[in-house]
Amino acid sequence: MLETPNDREGLENLKRLPPLNEDAERALLGSLIHNNEALEKVSDFLKPEHFANPVNGRVFEAISKLCNQGRVADPIILKDFFTQDELLKEAGGVDYLIHLVDSVVSIINTEHYGRLIRDLYIRRQLIDVGETIVNDAHDSTVKTSAESQIENAEKQLFDLAVTGENKNQFYSIGDALKVSLTSAEAAFKRDSHVVGITTGLKDLDTMLGGLHPSDLLIIAGRPSMGKTGLGTNIAFSAALATTQENGGGGSVAFFSLEMSSDQLATRILAQETKISSDKIRRGELKQDDFPKLIESSRRISNLPLYIDDTPALTVAALRTRARRLKRQKGLDLIVIDYLQLMQGKSSEGRVQEISEISRGLKSLAKELQIPVIALSQLSRAVEQRDDKRPMLSDLRESGSIEQDADVVIFIYREEYYLSRQEPDDGAPEKYATWQDRMEKAHNMADIIIAKQRHGPIGTVQTHFEGQFTKFSNRARPHELQGKPR
Repeated sequence: MLETPNDREGLENLKRLPPLNEDAERALLGSLIHNNEALEKVSDFLKPEHFANPVNGRVFEAISKLCNQGRVADPIILKDFFTQDELLKEAGGVDYLIHLVDSVVSIINTEHYGRLIRDLYIRRQLIDVGETIVNDAHDSTVKTSAESQIENAEKQLFDLAVTGENKNQFYSIGDALKVSLTSAEAAFKRDSHVVGITTGLKDLDTMLGGLHPSDLLIIAGRPSMGKTGLGTNIAFSAALATTQENGGGGSVAFFSLEMSSDQLATRILAQETKISSDKIRRGELKQDDFPKLIESSRRISNLPLYIDDTPALTVAALRTRARRLKRQKGLDLIVIDYLQLMQGKSSEGRVQEISEISRGLKSLAKELQIPVIALSQLSRAVEQRDDKRPMLSDLRESGSIEQDADVVIFIYREEYYLSRQEPDDGAPEKYATWQDRMEKAHNMADIIIAKQRHGPIGTVQTHFEGQFTKFSNRARPHELQGKPR
């Protein structure tokens, strides 16, 4: 059988040796033994597993351990280490130590050697990832879907991309102050004086200062309180603000685990056109409704608002998709509807699973340096009390939600509960009192800030239109002057 060029190329690939440089590894170790202080140049990004030769990795680990303990890692102390370690004995023991000391070229090149060793490690890992992708794709017995394999591959590549990155570096107080003053200046130049991403609600922005990078915000409430409505309001307002001169906005990812993308889009369209989403869905429209729908649809479609309606997402899958979106389009805010519909990996019960999810979302907010809003259900304990206003203890299934969150917000609509307490006609006084309370509570929603790690707690009153699930700023008395009441 004749050998084709492709066959020869395949054989050449099999003969390829993995990328490595043992001379650089030995030169690095020799310079560290010669001058322990040189470890500071590589300790932030270089790890024992980065060495191609596991023996060199063990030596680097021993040097690091001794230096971290405040001891000297010189040939005399390392000699005992070499005589006790079986792997190092096999490599030549003390003779290998002498060889490392003799390998010193220059301690000036220590960081260069370290960067080279790490780069070669990443190249070897890339080869491993590539081979795994190919093998899994060829294996028809693998149970995971092709989409899951793509997500796993993206995760492995992203993790590889940040290998050795120094995420815990020190910042001088001067550098930190520059960032703080830049934020303050940006807020001062805006009419709203909001530091972070706007919520679209003035009073809420005032109390929160906007939505801040690395913060996890929980918006919780009982069913029919308007959690999804508030989530879509904030997402839309943040995306809309990017197109306005005043700023305070950004690209938004909305992970809708409960509703489909078209249902969510219909809700946003209803909020903007003041046409009930139910009527839009049923086609019960008037002739003059169509221009409103077309104009609003045109304006909304150009916003940097992206919807993912995949059900039962894990934190890992959500992280992969968020990273991808940030890389491709940019990303400034994540909204998740809702937390309890996410899937965890813990087998120790639902409480532990929710704890794992909330920790994962906080970690994601810090990693991407953006605010993450997660909508959440409240327990039925609220319904069993006379006072239906939510408390932190009502957070469903896990106390870790309260612990991990930087901000916890509750939605409370008294009108919802009063409408279910209408007294009989035979009690006119009670009915009059009830009717008076209903009038005061009509179209009102309290947004209760029950926890804020870096600011005050309190209640913000908003205007709520139930048929459009739209939250808006409540008009103040001085703003009502000259307007019909």
